Amino acid sequence: MGRIFAILLMALTTTAHAQTAPSASDIAGYDGLHRAAYEGDIKTVRRLAADGVDLNIRDDSGRTAAHIAAFGSNDEVLRVLAEAGADLNALENRAYDVLTIAAVADDPDLVALAITLGNRPDLVTSVYDGTALIAAAHLGHHEVVRRLIAGGAPLDHVNNLGWTALMEAVVLGDGGPDHIATVRALVEAGADISIPDRDGVTPLQHARMRGYGTIADIISQVSSN
Repeated sequence: MGRIFAILLMALTTTAHAQTAPSASDIAGYDGLHRAAYEGDIKTVRRLAADGVDLNIRDDSGRTAAHIAAFGSNDEVLRVLAEAGADLNALENRAYDVLTIAAVADDPDLVALAITLGNRPDLVTSVYDGTALIAAAHLGHHEVVRRLIAGGAPLDHVNNLGWTALMEAVVLGDGGPDHIATVRALVEAGADISIPDRDGVTPLQHARMRGYGTIADIISQVSSN
């Protein structure tokens, strides 16, 4: 269990800092497309796109205007950028795309929009080589999880911690209603409940060890069928 604890501690202590929205100093330095994306200025975004500005120009943290729009939940700006040819699958310096930013923000509508606009739900993102689905499952963002599943997100991707979305929902979850709903969504969609962590412990075993009775019951119903 020592290795599991070390991995768990690393995940919990770094996740909060893994995604970084533009700081006040970043914003103060924005002009042009980044400024328009931040302010939700659709008219200026359209004008700059028509003028041939580089839609994928990056700030010092590797954020494109699409990333800025995602951090600000500026759906229509994102739509205009994508329709003009912006790359929604671009990764900023911390390896996040628009979709994972929206997933972490618990923004189901932006998640669905990003997928519709061409953001790939199977994209490997973050320093953990995960996916938007894993990020959402970790946080118990169950409606986002359902939107990602509907959009074709891979259910059983294993990140560099050795965890799937289902595993993260159990190991990093609190066993409460949001994570229960997340586990239910993943299991009902057909997530593989047998994939263990690097120590051979399955999601069901983790749920039982943590006293997450409802989650254990959801997983057990599949294993007994």
